[in-house]
Amino acid sequence: MGVKFEVDQSPKAKERRLVARYAGVSLIGFVTDATILHILVELHMAPAWARLISLGCAMHVTFVLNGLHVFRELDRKRLPRQWVSYMATNAFGNFCNYWIFVTLVSTHWPVISNHLFALGVGSLTAWVMNFAATRFVVFRRAKQGVGPLEPAGEPPRR
Repeated sequence: MGVKFEVDQSPKAKERRLVARYAGVSLIGFVTDATILHILVELHMAPAWARLISLGCAMHVTFVLNGLHVFRELDRKRLPRQWVSYMATNAFGNFCNYWIFVTLVSTHWPVISNHLFALGVGSLTAWVMNFAATRFVVFRRAKQGVGPLEPAGEPPRR
């Protein structure tokens, strides 16, 4: 006798699970970004240049994880198109992210100009923009309720 849990299959519940998975991947991207940024700044690279490198690395990590584990739509045949679409649609959010970072660092105010504080503020701002772009442009099938919104390991209920 095992305990059987019913998974809420309503569209709102599916969307909440999708947002939660996306947020998890975003945290991995943030840690990637912060770690690389910290290492490069410790190696005496200017924070603005270090951030360009760390942000690029984080974008690639989140592209792969979002495509494989969140939206489950990464496809070898469409990979170049998906990659270009992801990078292009997330460019605006990441531009805002970078602009906020550089602006805060350049103030030279205590706390505000700390590169990790500035990273957090910029990243949070970009999160909403990048989620919308990824969700509704890059990986569109999830918008239509196909597979990725179903719980892993269970067939869709129709």
